[in-house]
Amino acid sequence: MKYFIYPLMLLLSIHTVKAQDIFSYARANQVTELSDFKSEVNAINEQGYTPLVLAVYNNSYDAAKWLLENGAQPDLKDRSGNTALMGAAFKGHDDMANLLLSYKAGLDVQNHNGATALIFASTFGRNNMVKLFLEHKADKNIKDNRGNSALNHAIMQNNEEGIRLLE
Repeated sequence: MKYFIYPLMLLLSIHTVKAQDIFSYARANQVTELSDFKSEVNAINEQGYTPLVLAVYNNSYDAAKWLLENGAQPDLKDRSGNTALMGAAFKGHDDMANLLLSYKAGLDVQNHNGATALIFASTFGRNNMVKLFLEHKADKNIKDNRGNSALNHAIMQNNEEGIRLLE
């Protein structure tokens, strides 16, 4: 029995280490190393993040592009229901937002609080993204779980340009 269990444990531990590496490579924009993980582009780590969410959040453009080219789903959510596009809006990574939109990232996807990428952009004053999302036909009337739209969030943050764009 132990001859069966030890190799199985070794195999599982190697797979776990390998699965964790994709996340650090995505975060660090190490595209060459990512190529060993093609079958794991939609994996989710212990913290609930996908490699794409981590690449976008850390502005690792080349890694995000590689992941998308190799089948990463742009609308997979983390534990809070946030997508990579929401991460781009939160962090203000315009190039990432454009990349994700070119791969058909969902503009009107809502997280567990009902927020969309447009709501994130208006809340954090990412007005270039507010404009971009509106040009791509984001629904500005979606409300979060508290009943607030992107316009309401722009008003609460005194985001005058955002208010003008969303009115």
